[in-house]
Amino acid sequence: MMDQDCAIWDTHAVRGALASGDYGAVVRAVRRANNLTLADLARRSNYSISTLSRLERGKQPLSDVRVLRALALALHVPPELLGLADPPSRTVRSSAHAAIVGVTPAPDEETEPMRRRTLLAGLAGTVTALGITPPPSGAVTASDPLRVLERALLAPPAPGIPVGLGQLGHRITAAQSMFGRGHYTELAAGLPRLLSDATATRAAGTSTDDVAEAGALLARAYVLASRLSVKLSHDQLAWTTADRAMQAADGSYDPLTRVSAHRSWAIVLRRTGYTDTATRLILDTATSLQPELHRGAEYLAAYGSLLSTGAYTAAVDGDRESARTLITEASHTAARLGHERPRSFAGFGPGTVGLYQVSIARVLGDSGAAIDAARRIDPAAIPLAESRARYWSDVARAFHQWGKPEQCYRALCAAEQAAPDEVRYREPIQKITADLLKRPQAAALPGLLAFAKRTGTHT
Repeated sequence: MMDQDCAIWDTHAVRGALASGDYGAVVRAVRRANNLTLADLARRSNYSISTLSRLERGKQPLSDVRVLRALALALHVPPELLGLADPPSRTVRSSAHAAIVGVTPAPDEETEPMRRRTLLAGLAGTVTALGITPPPSGAVTASDPLRVLERALLAPPAPGIPVGLGQLGHRITAAQSMFGRGHYTELAAGLPRLLSDATATRAAGTSTDDVAEAGALLARAYVLASRLSVKLSHDQLAWTTADRAMQAADGSYDPLTRVSAHRSWAIVLRRTGYTDTATRLILDTATSLQPELHRGAEYLAAYGSLLSTGAYTAAVDGDRESARTLITEASHTAARLGHERPRSFAGFGPGTVGLYQVSIARVLGDSGAAIDAARRIDPAAIPLAESRARYWSDVARAFHQWGKPEQCYRALCAAEQAAPDEVRYREPIQKITADLLKRPQAAALPGLLAFAKRTGTHT
C-alpha cells in the first residue's frame, strides 16, 4: 500500500494539489491518479456524485473531519494526506518532465445506429437526476461588461418594440456574428434592447405560427445571452438566460432550437455543480435527436455539438472513458458532415472537435496531451475570432497547469491579439495572470504588468 501511495504522491497533479493546500483538489488528483470516476468514489464513500463534485471544485467547503476521513478511507490514502494529522516525512521524487497522458482513441464501433443508441443509453444509466435550485447570487464588479445586461434581466422587464420576424432574425444573426468576432462588451450593451424587442414581438404575434417563430427567435437570443454570460464567468446570469431560453424554445416548433436551449442549460448545470443532471440532459437530448439525423447537416451538427459538450462534461466529472467515447463519436459525426456548413450550428465541424480535445485533456489534468492536441491545430485556420481566442486561452491554461510560465504568457498574448475581450473580465485568465506576476520569471516576461492592467487583474 505504501508503494502505491508514494506513486500517487509522485504524480505531477497530486504534487501540485498538495502544494496548493486545497483538499478538494487533493481528492480530485488522487481519484484521477487511481483512474476512479466520481461515480466510483460515490459508491465507495456513500456521498452523492454532485456532493463530491462540489467538494472537489471548492463549491462546498471540505472541512468536516468525518467527510475527510471517509474520503481518505475510500481513496486508500493516509488521513494525513487530507490534513487530518501532521504528514509523515517523505521524499517525493522530482521528475524532469511533467507526466503526459496520451488520449487513446476508442475503437470505431459506434457508427452503426443501434450501437450508438445502446452507447447513449448505457452512459445515461450511470447518472442520477437531481432536483435543481438556483445558485447563490454573486457580486458584480464595476468593470463587468454584463452589468447593464444584468440589470435589464433581473429588474422588471423594460417594454420593447415589436418588429417584423425577418428583421428580428437579421438582428439576432448580427448579434451572433458579434459574439463570433469576440466583441463581448459591445454585444452586452446591445442585448437588453434585442431581448426586449424579441419579447415584444412574440407577445404581439397574431397567429399561432407567428408566436412559435418569434419564440424560436427569442430562444436564440437568450441562448446567445447565456453563452456570453458563461464566457465572462457570470454564472447567475447564465442560469437566468439559459432558463428563459428553455422556456421560449418550448413554445416553438423548431426541434433544433430546443436542442440549442437544452445544450445551453446543460452547460450552466455543469458550471454550477450539477454535472450528473447536465449529463442526463445532454444524453437524453442526443438520443431523442438520433432518429432525425437523416434529415441533413443541421441535425448532424446539432448532434455533434451535444456529444462534444457531453464529452467535456464527462471530463469535468473525471470520467475519462465517457469523455473519450463521446468525443470519438463527435469526431465521427463531424466526418459525416464533410464540407457542409450548417447555419444553426455553424461552429461545429472537425475543427470544433479538435478544440474540445484540447479542453478535455486540460480539464483531465493531462497538460502534455492538451498541448499535443493543440499542436495538431492550425490556429490561423480557425475562422472565428472567438474560437481562435478560446484556443489560445486553453493553450495558456494548459501551459500554466504544466508549470511553463513563458509559454503560458505567449499564449495569453496570442489570445488577446485574436480577441481582446477574451482576456478581459474572464476570471480564469485573471487568476493565471496574477499567478504569473508572483513568479520569479515575471521580470523576464515583457509587458506582463501592462497586460495585467488591461485584463483588470488585481494582485
